[in-house]
Amino acid sequence: MEDNKQSQDIEFIKEKVKERPLNRKKLVRRTIITASMAVIFGLIACLTFLVLEPVFTNLLYPEDEPQQVELKEENIEEEMRPEDMLLEEETETEAPVVPQTVVEKVELEISDYQRLYRLMYALVQKASRSMVTVTGVVTDMDWFDNVYENQGQSSGLIVAENGKELLILTDSSVVDQAETLKVSFSNGVQAAAELKGRDKETGLAIVSVALEEIDQETKEGIQMAALGGSGSSLLASPVIALGWPLGSSASVIYGMVTSADTWASLSDHNVRILTTDMVGSGNASGVLINLSGQVVGIIKPGIKKNAENKNLLTAYGITDLRRIIEKLSNGQEIARLGVNGTDVPKEVSEELGVPLGAYVTGIQMDSPAMEAGIQSGDVIVKLGTAEITSFAEYQDAVMALAPETATTVTIMRQGQEEYQEMTVDVILGR
Repeated sequence: MEDNKQSQDIEFIKEKVKERPLNRKKLVRRTIITASMAVIFGLIACLTFLVLEPVFTNLLYPEDEPQQVELKEENIEEEMRPEDMLLEEETETEAPVVPQTVVEKVELEISDYQRLYRLMYALVQKASRSMVTVTGVVTDMDWFDNVYENQGQSSGLIVAENGKELLILTDSSVVDQAETLKVSFSNGVQAAAELKGRDKETGLAIVSVALEEIDQETKEGIQMAALGGSGSSLLASPVIALGWPLGSSASVIYGMVTSADTWASLSDHNVRILTTDMVGSGNASGVLINLSGQVVGIIKPGIKKNAENKNLLTAYGITDLRRIIEKLSNGQEIARLGVNGTDVPKEVSEELGVPLGAYVTGIQMDSPAMEAGIQSGDVIVKLGTAEITSFAEYQDAVMALAPETATTVTIMRQGQEEYQEMTVDVILGR
């Protein structure tokens, strides 16, 4: 009896654990919510990383900004002209008498001639360290849908480096429409390049090569170009053409400057044209250097040729390109007003009463100058706050401004009796 009671008590206190029924809908909903929250937090984390990563990177590892390129001024003594020598002799009337020195006639031999050319070739080898070949690659398809690469090449001149990039001057026709650019150095090493800037008027461009992409051996073999001057004193001076004067790389021609008094009238800029007695290719490119190894001219296709001999090498004078090369090297755009012009000679100003300034000889079509109503025959005497007394001062004033800049141009326009002052507002273009 007692045993039965005990077993009943044990059975009474036993509990049967019943499993809770599974709610599938609730489980699916919680799973979706958990996954959604994980995705949302992941996206927030990614966005936060993308936004803050550059900030912390710049704080922890500040990146050096490229240095501003300033091309060195030429350091060339102007050659004395014959008339200056005569004038100097006339003024030195009281100069002490100097004993005359008798110079013996020396006959040159073939060995002297050979030595002269060896010296010139050594100069060429040194200057060639600043020359490269720039290649523009364009991908195209033929009639059978086969992909092929079309390459355009031109010589390039290493003009500067800004601490991060090597800056190379070349012809803009190579970079136009090019999908990729590459530079071949004098030792045959190639490196990828990027367009830094180009100028439509002169047809020149600057391409850059990252210094970190150039091996140490190639860096040691590179030499920055020494820029000389291209004044009228170059007339009858010996020069050497380097680059692609014969239409092929590493070609060289020796000669002399036969003309330096012709100018190319470009938009807002006049550039001296150097004509030589050297016969080259119709697609020649490269540079002219003097016997000091300094670059005095840039050879490129499209420069005005001699009508009688179109294959004579011509070049733009480097002095008139210096500011343009500098701005392109710094990645700055060049402002345009759209004026062709010249100086007003002092004699003309005094005799005819034409004001001193930049005399407008022509206006570019659809230019800011045309839209502002500037006409041929006007004389620009002020651009913004800059006083203008010559076309050279006008060029400098335009180069100092940036595209899309609003400014005021003060002009003198001939009336019925005298020149009258007018002001026009313009917004400079590119």
